[in-house]
Amino acid sequence: MPDPAARNRKSLKKRVDKRAAAAASRDMSKLSPSLKALINAPFARPGQAPAPRHIRDVYTRIAHEARERRYGERPWVTLSAAATFTLNSPASLLVLHELAPGLSGGVLSPLAAAELIREVGLKCISFNGIPRTINCLGAFRAGVAHHPWAADLAARAPSREVTPAALPAVDARGRALWHSVYTPFDDKLVAKLADSHPDLPVHILGSHYGPLLSDPPRPRSGTAPASSPSSPSSPSSPSSLPPPAEATVGRNLTSVVAVACLRAQTGVGPQVLSHVFGLRKGVEQGAHRDEAAAALGPERGPAEADGLERLASDEGCEWLLRSVDAIAEAVGPSFARWDGEGQGEGKSQGQGKSENGSESEGEGGKEKAKL
Repeated sequence: MPDPAARNRKSLKKRVDKRAAAAASRDMSKLSPSLKALINAPFARPGQAPAPRHIRDVYTRIAHEARERRYGERPWVTLSAAATFTLNSPASLLVLHELAPGLSGGVLSPLAAAELIREVGLKCISFNGIPRTINCLGAFRAGVAHHPWAADLAARAPSREVTPAALPAVDARGRALWHSVYTPFDDKLVAKLADSHPDLPVHILGSHYGPLLSDPPRPRSGTAPASSPSSPSSPSSPSSLPPPAEATVGRNLTSVVAVACLRAQTGVGPQVLSHVFGLRKGVEQGAHRDEAAAALGPERGPAEADGLERLASDEGCEWLLRSVDAIAEAVGPSFARWDGEGQGEGKSQGQGKSENGSESEGEGGKEKAKL
């Protein structure tokens, strides 16, 4: 016979545990007013930046300067979008999208401009983190949803799913991009990052350079993307058409994204320097010509390729940085600052050191390994 007292104690314990769990659930589902206020404290800048009244003038000036200097049409849209994502201003992104078709000389249709902006936003994850891209892309999508062509945005199938079959190709793409950006220090940089944490280069290469920063092959019309087999989540149907070719970011515009993001967020000068060199290396390697031709066709492609070569020059890189600075000055900083932060800024001027240990020396801008 079971002990009635023991049975009663067990039953009582169950009731107490159940009540405690219910009480804990109720408590965890509510926040105190003071905690809510702290989460949304103004000094922490919890919201997104509004579009300043003169942001239209800033983008227009950048577009006109890009045309005067013959840097190409997509590069100015790319740098402007990347800086704006970094500064967390989706309202400004909508202004940029409104201007881009008219200021791009017919290179970008409204749909292609929207596709390019959101591809840039996706790549911003690697430099700004996931939350800003989530919030900005969501607000951007809502802001263009009323256009008839917006249905095409919703029809895009994913192109970056990493399946077992696609994994070797994704890994190879990532390592090729890494080598392109950091050669001849790419292997040494992997070792240096691993000294900081053994999984740091694993994550950077396997989660960013492979599936995100390198572009997947463009699928043929009416077929599912190469790395995304037909499934309920990625249907293969006539509506699942690939984005316009003009929306492909590619190797060199990815470097433009990197420089713009890092410059706008501030505090990461070594990485800005590394990706300025990355832009120049991409031009030296010549991939920009094939990419521009594939994106814009044989008539417009060569002009963009020539423009990228000019953009990678000292004068062009200075213009790129100053253009980002102009957007940042208009929108305002979006990373929270506390009292006393920023003291000592500007101490280091002249010689700069990149994340891979290379240095920029004097007017020649020569790269020197210091790993």
